[in-house]
Amino acid sequence: MTERREYQMSAAQLKTLLDACRPVPYLVFGGVEPRSPQENANAAWADLGRQMGFDGKTAKPIPGRGPDWFTAEPVEVAP
Repeated sequence: MTERREYQMSAAQLKTLLDACRPVPYLVFGGVEPRSPQENANAAWADLGRQMGFDGKTAKPIPGRGPDWFTAEPVEVAP
């Protein structure tokens, strides 16, 4: 099992993540719906993970800390 590590995202990163989670009104044309808020949030976590060096699927909040703090499993970042 990989050891979890604490991370803190910047205010801009937190805003990007929260914006990705918001539902948006839409009209369906041609039977193709936009991505769901959950899919957008998952993509935002994956992008943040690439930026900060962790697996976006493993992010979990830290109880008692602000929304910008979380733990996740680190991954090797390619140079």
